[in-house]
Amino acid sequence: MPKQATPLTATKVRTLGAGQYADGHGLYLVVGDSGARRWIARVQVKGMVTSSGAPKRMEIGLGNAIEVPLPEAREEALRLKRLAKQGINPLQEEIREVPSFEELAREWIASNETGWTNAKHRQQWTNTLQDYAFPQIGGMRVDQIEQQHVLSCIEPIWNEKRETARRVMQRIAKILDVARAKQYRTGENPVEIIKRANVLQRGTASVAVSHHSSLQWAELPAFWSELIERDGTAAIALQFTILTAARTSETLGAVWSEIDLEARTWSIPALRMKANKAHTVPLCDGAMALLTRLHNTRRCDLIFEGQKAGKPLSNMTMASVLKRMGRTGITVHGFRSTFRDWCGDNSVDREIAELSLAHAIGNAVEQSYSRSDLLSRRREVMEQWGRYVKGEVS
Repeated sequence: MPKQATPLTATKVRTLGAGQYADGHGLYLVVGDSGARRWIARVQVKGMVTSSGAPKRMEIGLGNAIEVPLPEAREEALRLKRLAKQGINPLQEEIREVPSFEELAREWIASNETGWTNAKHRQQWTNTLQDYAFPQIGGMRVDQIEQQHVLSCIEPIWNEKRETARRVMQRIAKILDVARAKQYRTGENPVEIIKRANVLQRGTASVAVSHHSSLQWAELPAFWSELIERDGTAAIALQFTILTAARTSETLGAVWSEIDLEARTWSIPALRMKANKAHTVPLCDGAMALLTRLHNTRRCDLIFEGQKAGKPLSNMTMASVLKRMGRTGITVHGFRSTFRDWCGDNSVDREIAELSLAHAIGNAVEQSYSRSDLLSRRREVMEQWGRYVKGEVS
């Protein structure tokens, strides 16, 4: 009787030295000499043989072992094993897999950007989807998206940001049309059904608006203590997002050329900002420590590089960190609300708080007379915020 593998544990995954370690059902942890850790699944497809007639075995990569938790790796290895037992080549099955909304959207934007003479237009396409669509439907397969899913992106902003909501809906419709043209989905575009049914109010009357769920600021130091125990680029990106009170899209698109380590600033160009206005973020000690750590191992200009070389993290990765922590009741964007509440309860001037969030202050006349972004005062606030988050002050 073949010897059964001793199941791995989360601790072993993090601490085992160089080598290959079986977990069961064809799942292996591979640890390189450099300490890099990855999952592989080994399967034998029923009916497939080599040229010599021997059973053909296949090895399939399942991703970075720090980014992909052990339970998820086990689930995927078991799925591939079941496919192989049915005589289905898992690699061919993966090729036929329907893409997620975010994957297809990014692919379509990349393939059409050369036809856009205005770089700002491309960035607006990306930003609106990153801010309003990807957090809700980015991880869903394009053949699973229905009317209620589209509405979850549009309804929260329909009354306060009507024009933005219309643009988001148009862009979602375009990507779903592309999905149908590529035979990833069938049937009518759910956006057209929503329009025809007049589900969204046409008037300007105020209705209850769903906001991003946030953590109470008093709970943040305890949450932070749990978060810093997490390994991987996504967890570090979430830490950076919290310390800078940034939007998800701003963090994921951050590049080293925007960072001035000497001046301790992060200068985000207008094209990457929601309000299309350049924004400078003063970096606190905590944010600087994260950047120094990442700078020593940088491979490209992207600060938070994803699994694919030269590509950013997916929009869903930071949300996945929260999910794995069991924090399904809060969102990444909600930490901006946590910061704003902390400011309000700790006597931070409203003007400083709003500027720190890159919000416009007052009416157009007031804005035109504002000649300073109050960087030095914002730096003091962000330093205090960073120390509070890390539990250094109460």
